[in-house]
Amino acid sequence: MGLEEKLPSGILLTTVEKIAGYARKSSVWPATFGLACCAIELFQAGGPRHDLARFGMERASATPRQADLMIVAGRVSQKMAPVLRQIYDQMADPKWVISMGVCASSGGMFNNYAIVQGVDHIVPVDIYLPGCPPRPEMLLDSIVKLHDKIQNMKLGPHREAEIEELEQARLRRLPLAVNVSGYQGAPGRPAPAPAPPAQAQQESPE
Repeated sequence: MGLEEKLPSGILLTTVEKIAGYARKSSVWPATFGLACCAIELFQAGGPRHDLARFGMERASATPRQADLMIVAGRVSQKMAPVLRQIYDQMADPKWVISMGVCASSGGMFNNYAIVQGVDHIVPVDIYLPGCPPRPEMLLDSIVKLHDKIQNMKLGPHREAEIEELEQARLRRLPLAVNVSGYQGAPGRPAPAPAPPAQAQQESPE
């Protein structure tokens, strides 16, 4: 019993975006980038207990030209940053990035000159996975969320309009506007009412 049992008889209507999204999310090939202890959890996700092969992702590509997903597992040093960027540039388009662990996402406990404070300084990140280290179940959850993002990704002019809409939504969330009263808040959001002046307390004569 497969997918054909769920399809209605006759004509099936869909869109090019849905077909392309379904094909892309079902054929993601990761280019593993294990840098520290998070890579051990990444290896465990490919084992029989968690079975990464259920998503068709058991083939970890040894060459970036045959991969479209980079899983950055661990801290990124300043020396490793240009290597990571070169591998990302050599990956096939469209491509996606999962930042696995707090060290890859924000530098973690390594707040020093030798560690990049977030891999998003080097490559664009699609999914941030917290934890130190995150369990394989958390990695599978982030992969499912990435599949949902790939499935609903727009194409062509619709994609450009979606990017513009998301950028405008993020700008509206950030506290960028400063009004006359000096209140710093989001654009279009009214400033809070000023507090009433404190009344002087009169001392009663004894």
